Amino acid sequence: MEQFDQFKAALLYCDKCRRAMPVRERLLLVLPDGELYDYICQGCNSSVGSKTEKAGLKETMVKSRLGG
Repeated sequence: MEQFDQFKAALLYCDKCRRAMPVRERLLLVLPDGELYDYICQGCNSSVGSKTEKAGLKETMVKSRLGG
């Protein structure tokens, strides 16, 4: 479905805060084949996940720090 091709996480679980917290997305790297983003907890400013958007493709990978 096209409506779910790309999304931004609003809440992710934070180990330090011990609950789902609002996050902000930060661009880490611009790569030849896409962009790497980091999700930062707004409560404690720790990294809680990452996302890779492939350039030219409608594929997004979201990876949590919890082993996903």
